Amino acid sequence: MSVEKFLLAFIPIFVAVDAVGVLPIFISLTQGLDPRKKIRVIMQSVVTALLVAIGFVFIGQAVFGFLGITMGDFMIAGGIVLFCIAIIDMVIPGKKRRIPSQELGAVPLGTPLIVGPAVLTTSLILIGQYGVMVTLWSVAVNVCLAGIIFSLSRVLIKIIGVSGAKVLSKITSLLLAAIAVMLVRKGILYLIRL
Repeated sequence: MSVEKFLLAFIPIFVAVDAVGVLPIFISLTQGLDPRKKIRVIMQSVVTALLVAIGFVFIGQAVFGFLGITMGDFMIAGGIVLFCIAIIDMVIPGKKRRIPSQELGAVPLGTPLIVGPAVLTTSLILIGQYGVMVTLWSVAVNVCLAGIIFSLSRVLIKIIGVSGAKVLSKITSLLLAAIAVMLVRKGILYLIRL
C-alpha cells in the first residue's frame, strides 16, 4: 500500500465523514452528559461506524457481482448521489437535532452522521480505484479521527467556534460536490472505454 494511494483514498473519505461539520451536532446531542458517558457514546459511535462501513464494503462488492453493475455505472450513480448530498448540506443550514438515548452513539452518531450514504458510496467507488485494503484503512483512520475530534470537542469548539465549524462544513460540502462531478466524469470515461 503506497502513501500516495492511501492519501488519494483518505481525502474523499475525510470529506464524506465531515467530522468537523458533525461536531456541533455531537455537542448538542451530548450536552449534559458526564465525561464517562460521553466517552462511552464516542466509543459506541466509532465501533458502529466501523462495522457498518466494513460490512457494506464486502456486501456491496457481492451485490455488484450479483446484479452485474459495473464500476462505471456505480461511479456515475454514486457521483450523482454525492452531489445531491453535498447540495443538501450546503443549502440546509443544519441537520436535524435528535433526542439523546442509550443508542445515541450507534444512531444517529455512528450511522448516519459518521458513516452515512456519502461514506458508503465513496468507499465502494474507491475500492474500484485503489483496492479493498487501501479503502478499508482510509475508512478506519477517518472513523477513528472522527472519534478523536469528538473527544476533543470542547477544545475545538473554543478554538474555531460554532460558526467556524459550520463554515468548515460548507467548504467540505463544496469539496464533496467537486469530487462527485469528478466521479461522474470518470464513470462516463470508464463506460466509453468498455
